[in-house]
Amino acid sequence: MFRGNHPATVDAKGRLKVPAAFLATLKKFGTQVFVTSLKGDCVAIFPMTVWEEIESRMLARGELDPIRRKFLKVTSYYGQVAELDAQNRLLLPQQTRTKANTVGKVDVLGQGRYLHVWDHEPLDADIEADPITDDELATLAEEGI
Repeated sequence: MFRGNHPATVDAKGRLKVPAAFLATLKKFGTQVFVTSLKGDCVAIFPMTVWEEIESRMLARGELDPIRRKFLKVTSYYGQVAELDAQNRLLLPQQTRTKANTVGKVDVLGQGRYLHVWDHEPLDADIEADPITDDELATLAEEGI
């Protein structure tokens, strides 16, 4: 399980040094990942086995399903397979890191079964602009969270 925020750096060549706190979990899945984005605002890093599960569920929707088509178009547009190198770095696709402005210092957030990589300022602004509401907290409380 990937948890928490661990600041990191994306170098000039587009390689993310995976934070040590996430390495052991990532390596349990292997060294191959799928790097993509859903909206272009951040980079998503999925262990390949997790991505393959998502992909299978999408493919089961049928070829003419509009959600499937849009999801696969966007994730393919932004996505590439990457391999963790000997220095524990992952190459982020040019298209994705440019759109999400993920060069230099970034925040790497654990999202359960995958990671998000954000430029700090938009992340901070997004959290501030869309805080958890009292109604959302009440819904979570009803669910025992």
